[in-house]
Amino acid sequence: MTEFVLCINDGGYHASLIVGKVYRRLADAEAESLNLVRILDEDASEPEGYLYPASFFVPIELPEQAKEALLGSTGRDG
Repeated sequence: MTEFVLCINDGGYHASLIVGKVYRRLADAEAESLNLVRILDEDASEPEGYLYPASFFVPIELPEQAKEALLGSTGRDG
């Protein structure tokens, strides 16, 4: 599983998702079986993340330095 995804469609969730932004994806086999992904989105009040359609995102690979920067910026460890 790729740990990070790029948002390509906010699906009308303008306050929660930003097209073009990189988000952290959390492991959730049950959600993935339903074509959903668990994302740490703009709403920091939910540490377990939220479920969104997988079609809203594309998986991306990041250099280690970028991963470290993003993990540090979320304030949440996984």
